[in-house]
Amino acid sequence: MLVIAIALSAATGFAQTRADATLRVTVVDPSGAVIVGAHVRVTPGDIDVDTGPRGEAAFAALEPGRYSIHVEAPGFEPRDVVDARVRAGENRREVKLAIGRLAETVQVGRDPRERASDPRGDAFATVLGDAQIDELPDDPDEMEQALRDMAGPGAVLRVNGFRGGRLPPKSQIQQIRFRRNMFAADIHEPGFVSVDITTRPGLDAWRGATNAGFRSAALNARNAFAPVKGDERHHRYGFNVNGPLWKQHTSAALSIDGVDAFDTKTVVAALPTGFFADSIRKPNDALNLDARVEHALTKSQMLRAEAQRSRSTADNLGVGDFDLPERGYSQTRTDEVLRASIAGAVRKALYNELRVQWQASDVAFAPASIAPAVLVLNAFDAGGAQLAGSRGSRVFFAADDLDIAIGRHAIRTGVQLDAGSYRSGELRNATGTFTFASLDAYAAGRPTTFTRNAGDPDVSIAQAQLGVYVQDDIRARKDLTVSAGLRQEIQSHIGGVNLAPRGGIAWSPFRSGRTTVRAGGGVFFDWFDALAYEQGVQLDGTHQQIEAIVAPGYPDPAAGGSAIALPAGRVQFAPELTQPTLKEAMAGVEQQLPGALRLNAMYIRRRGSSLLRGVNVNAPRADLTRPDPQSGTVTEIRSTASSAVDLISVSLNVARPERRIFVAANYTFGRSIDETDSLFSLPADNGNLGAERGPSLADARHRFMSLVNVPLKQRFRLASSVRVQSALPYDITTGRDDNGDTVSNDRPAGVTRNTGRGSAQIDVGLRVSWSLGFGGAAPPPAGPQVRIVRGDSADPLASAGGLDLQSKRYTIELYAQAYNALNHTNALNYSGVIASPFFGRATSASAPRRIEIGARMGF
Repeated sequence: MLVIAIALSAATGFAQTRADATLRVTVVDPSGAVIVGAHVRVTPGDIDVDTGPRGEAAFAALEPGRYSIHVEAPGFEPRDVVDARVRAGENRREVKLAIGRLAETVQVGRDPRERASDPRGDAFATVLGDAQIDELPDDPDEMEQALRDMAGPGAVLRVNGFRGGRLPPKSQIQQIRFRRNMFAADIHEPGFVSVDITTRPGLDAWRGATNAGFRSAALNARNAFAPVKGDERHHRYGFNVNGPLWKQHTSAALSIDGVDAFDTKTVVAALPTGFFADSIRKPNDALNLDARVEHALTKSQMLRAEAQRSRSTADNLGVGDFDLPERGYSQTRTDEVLRASIAGAVRKALYNELRVQWQASDVAFAPASIAPAVLVLNAFDAGGAQLAGSRGSRVFFAADDLDIAIGRHAIRTGVQLDAGSYRSGELRNATGTFTFASLDAYAAGRPTTFTRNAGDPDVSIAQAQLGVYVQDDIRARKDLTVSAGLRQEIQSHIGGVNLAPRGGIAWSPFRSGRTTVRAGGGVFFDWFDALAYEQGVQLDGTHQQIEAIVAPGYPDPAAGGSAIALPAGRVQFAPELTQPTLKEAMAGVEQQLPGALRLNAMYIRRRGSSLLRGVNVNAPRADLTRPDPQSGTVTEIRSTASSAVDLISVSLNVARPERRIFVAANYTFGRSIDETDSLFSLPADNGNLGAERGPSLADARHRFMSLVNVPLKQRFRLASSVRVQSALPYDITTGRDDNGDTVSNDRPAGVTRNTGRGSAQIDVGLRVSWSLGFGGAAPPPAGPQVRIVRGDSADPLASAGGLDLQSKRYTIELYAQAYNALNHTNALNYSGVIASPFFGRATSASAPRRIEIGARMGF
């Protein structure tokens, strides 16, 4: 509230010093819901502005007087407001558009420099409309993975402003926007790209769709590491419907989808009796329900409420690669989400959006065996899974964003709160694990170590985190916007009240507005993951203790003549623990080229400090004595690691909506360096932490992605995706524990972390679809379809060959979709253990070519 009061005071003071006028026009549909992408023209002056994500168009530096306002949007009847009086200072108008009988084309005429220099505009953004969304995978999980592949590492997905939960069905998605406004203060995550998904309202008429997909081994190729082609079955089904409960006031949407499937996972191992290869069936089933209601509270306030429930089961998890079938376990998972939001104008002067969400998750594990695990490093893993019990969480999220427009200033301020309770009864390594350095050591019955977590694993924790921010986008000139913001974050269980300044510029240097230059920088803080904190509390020496025996006997660890039982070990948190800090800077340029081409290039630099890592503070000295002889291994979580990321990204977009042609491609050259693979992974040498600095596990130097969507003849369409990345690193170790710290991750002399490299990955996806529409004209869809036409482009609703499926009441689509269409062997799981018979070789591969056929019907 203090931040909001300061922002309002500053804004009021600014307004009192100006003699000119500002006008904000909010465009709404008949229910009062805001319309995004509407075109607003103010005359005299012929000033053109498109409404943004809040449904508002802002006009600054107007002379007081009388104006005419013309508003139009796809799917709505245009409207003119004549003789509108604009006084000195702040003015607001709301314009309600009626549903249009016919789709119309909007010729966007906003000043190109203003559009290009809008930090929340389309520059450096990729927008997917109906045609591109239709060609994404029908399965929501596979669609989410496809979007993450397109966005690249670190992408953040939001649906109507919310994170978490499942994606809605394709037919209920109005728009998907890939945005690179990375330094806005309202954003917590330092991801390179955010993916904003907007659902489609259903205020005018009922619509629905049903779909089914089928995949089987008969259409698939054989995995390169499988002795025979593995069995597979994948049945996917879905149904969704949305429409008005109270026409033009309240709409509802319901969807149900499920999966009944099993696939296979290869096992490649070296046993004492020889090499072993097999394919193991892994069943999985899921059922997902989603219900959403939207209601116009007033002319300018919209309420949206949604409920989701998902339940899934999976068997034979943990099996594959070196893990034999006896290592399998089953998992049952239930997720529930309740969310609501209220958004709209407040007294014609402000725009506010309040979002709340409650998430519940419960997971239970059941192992196939409770026998002790036997790990022969990178040869074979046998015994029990060492995972049983259950865990659950209840997380509450609330956020409030307030937009204030004062003259040339667009101010946004708000607060975000996450608070959760977590409980765990997971039994990890409860019956113990024998670790052998090699097959020879296993044959001789000489394990390196035996470890076990003893005690009661039941723990309950609570965690909360808060962020408060203020951001000001200042229109310095028609061609230049300067942004400045400040974010403050605080989190329980970790020290510090952290201030994160952010800033940037968006500049369109030429009159044509076809060139945009962006630069920015800022500070971000990473949250301490609640599940990681929970695991540390479990092993704190009070709830559970880590038992370790060096040189144990086998199969009885206490029977070895040279066995040394260490005192109990534990996990502890350093008292000076602070939030990890990430500092980023970016500079880029985007150029619009002839032929609807957009080319952009940017450089991103990120430096991390105070990152969390584990260090064994009780590791043996050179004389093999420990600093604390009363304790075994003591893993201390510290804020001492660092990281560095540098990358250059080049993107090309081609959008020809009048021909239903869309092409997007991106190439990234980068480097990612860090000092630990995970929070609880320990260094090879706790006395030489410098040797841990090396490539991160995600350090692919080259990445390429493309998406192509084009029409063919006779109602056919073709969509293709290409994903290529260079080799990822892996660690090289001896397999022994020469320094006696009970961790078998020692490296050869002079070798640092993650110096091995695997092989490149290539994946080409293809989708061919045939569509037919019939049954006369359908009612126009509610809300804008976000098809913005520039210049003299033809009607974007006209499809290739004269087919306009959107004008038909019923549509049928038949499709065939190929994953890894070239059947390229994407090798994985390279062995870095020198003593392994597989050293330097891959022992598995990602899925071979798979073909899915299916159908979708809309009504």
